[in-house]
Amino acid sequence: QVQLVESGGDLVQPGGSLRLSCAASGFTVSVYRMSWYRQAPGKERELVAEFTNIGGSPNYADSVKGRYTISRDNTENTVYLQMVSLKPDDTAVYYCNARHWLVYDRNYWGQGTQVTVSS
Repeated sequence: QVQLVESGGDLVQPGGSLRLSCAASGFTVSVYRMSWYRQAPGKERELVAEFTNIGGSPNYADSVKGRYTISRDNTENTVYLQMVSLKPDDTAVYYCNARHWLVYDRNYWGQGTQVTVSS
């Protein structure tokens, strides 16, 4: 029932752009705190972008500010991550996360999508 499916990961050159999608089913994304994480080899999973309230105000990690944009389409029940000016350090598996704003244990993860930035 509850499912998050990421897509859009690819191999791109430094300076390139990519848009990741997170398609949700079994729940409505507008009532969940949606966010994007990434995990690079040998590193811990880190938060890169999130909505800070139900209105959709965004927050970003310092390393991606000005380059990443999180957005959502409520009619499609999908969250996006637009990435521009990609760097090799952006290489990671990117995960979509959904956490209910009030019910603590309603916390879901997607399977991840690989982003590789290399020349």
